[in-house]
Amino acid sequence: MSNKPRVVLLHGTPVAIEPIQRAFATRWPEAEAVDLLDASLSVDRARDHELTPRMFERFVELGGYAQRLGAEAILVTCSAFGPAIERMAKELPVPVLKPNEAMFREAIGRGRRIGMLATFAPSVLTMTEEFEQFVAEAGGEAGARVGAGATLETIVVEGAMDALRKGDADRHNALIAARAPELAHCDAIMLAHFSTSRALAAVTAAVKTPVLTAPDAAVDRIRAAIAG
Repeated sequence: MSNKPRVVLLHGTPVAIEPIQRAFATRWPEAEAVDLLDASLSVDRARDHELTPRMFERFVELGGYAQRLGAEAILVTCSAFGPAIERMAKELPVPVLKPNEAMFREAIGRGRRIGMLATFAPSVLTMTEEFEQFVAEAGGEAGARVGAGATLETIVVEGAMDALRKGDADRHNALIAARAPELAHCDAIMLAHFSTSRALAAVTAAVKTPVLTAPDAAVDRIRAAIAG
């Protein structure tokens, strides 16, 4: 039996798998990162205008299954399910991390004007709520100098997710990079989803603003959570 710490990666779309596996390979190769994919999660989330009671139940069920797989921690890689992830976390004895939690913390440490490039519109509302929650926490921390009062400006890049699902990563990246200059006035730009991290090089070439991605920050945070 492997003595590597097992982290179960819960995916709602297959396009999130490669970026987070690459991040584990480079930042924490000692971990055993196990993929658990339910592609119907993103399909149902796009169809429904809100998180349904059944969706909350599904996350609790998936979390229980991940625990039975031997997970020492669970990382959810889809950004449209924040409240359902919180419900799952309350039911489990292992650490559960939202996909963008670590990136948000890094972003509000860089200033008050934060931009975000998203490609999956249903995720924007829950991500905005989570961002505002982190801003409130930053404002309450003793000695907080930046982040408190931060605002979020989001652009949804139409067509990028469809291109990626069709296998055209170059077009996906180009579409995102083309919108990035609209956020050049921000203190930092976040690439909203694990899948959008593919566009990092293209976006960095398009703007001088610092660009943040979720996978690397998430790996570092989940590693710290397991270490205690």
